[in-house]
Amino acid sequence: MKIATFNINGIKARAEALPAWLDTAQPDVVLLQEIKSVDEAFPRALFEDRGYQVETHGQKSFNGVAILSKLPLEDVTRGLPGDNADEQARWIEATVVGERDALRICGLYLPNGNPVPGPKYDYKLAWMRRLKARAEALLAEEMPFLMAGDYNIIPQAEDAATPDAWREDALFRPESRAAWRDVVNLGLTDAFRARVQGPGHYSFWDYQAGAWNRNNGIRIDHFLLSPACADHLRDCQIDREVRGLDKPSDHVPVWVELDI
Repeated sequence: MKIATFNINGIKARAEALPAWLDTAQPDVVLLQEIKSVDEAFPRALFEDRGYQVETHGQKSFNGVAILSKLPLEDVTRGLPGDNADEQARWIEATVVGERDALRICGLYLPNGNPVPGPKYDYKLAWMRRLKARAEALLAEEMPFLMAGDYNIIPQAEDAATPDAWREDALFRPESRAAWRDVVNLGLTDAFRARVQGPGHYSFWDYQAGAWNRNNGIRIDHFLLSPACADHLRDCQIDREVRGLDKPSDHVPVWVELDI
């Protein structure tokens, strides 16, 4: 089973690029972030015509997450538990049924948190505490699961081309990385780092200042796998070349292959 995560930075802007990538990469399941669309306006036919079931949790003009799946989806839920007043569309879950096993998949778009300090950063850290609580609940259920998406977290200095430039940014602040470790230390596996070591591997390049041409990137799109899911990990890679195509997102797809 091939599962990908991709922050598309607007479904309307990526109406040609996203289907083209799907036709080439052929993932079984895709977790999308920043669809920037209400549910009713999402171009479902683009993906249903390619054999994907479409589940969205949209929001007008910003945020928004979705699941595209060629495999059956069950028990789709929307919204990260823990704050009934949170109206931002940043979380979607479903159970995907494979040939031999079922897997709980969680698609997320974690808050950016800038500027620091301030209410946006407080919201980011509170959201991460809710994320940890959800991971604990899923671990207690003993079902294989993964949490994937745009985490807006640079885990280590090697995950940024110029780490010093990010020292005071919400993506790299010590409190942000500590909250990331709190989740990982529950026993989850950073799938990419389980397969690829060393610097120079990024999933985001800003549109400004020639970041792509200078390879001034950061790795902020991640797969975290539960122990039962990590046992089935075959590979995890970044489709870096997508950033150089026409009308690209500032993110690129990251994918895992699981023996499920």
